[in-house]
Formats: sequence, structure tokens, C-alpha cells
Amino acid sequence: MKQNYLYLLVGALIVVVIALGAYVLREESKPSGVELRIDESGVSVEQN
Repeated sequence: MKQNYLYLLVGALIVVVIALGAYVLREESKPSGVELRIDESGVSVEQN
């Protein structure tokens, strides 16, 4: 039974590391500057 919990813990840690890596990669690949969005709710200006 203890071995099952160990596998579960290792699997959860792997998922967290992969998700964190994907988040960091996405954040670093964002262009710097000003982002201008126009949609049905109006105009949105956001500084990166």
C-alpha cells in the first residue's frame, strides 16, 4: 500500500513540474511592450 502512495506522489510531482515548465515557457515567450485587444467588450490596452 505504501508503494502505491509513493507512485502517486512521484506522478503528482512530475505533473506539477511539467505544468510549471509550460507556464514559464509561455510567459517567457510573450512579446514585451503593449498589447491592444479589441473585442465585443471594448478596447483593452495592457502593458507587458
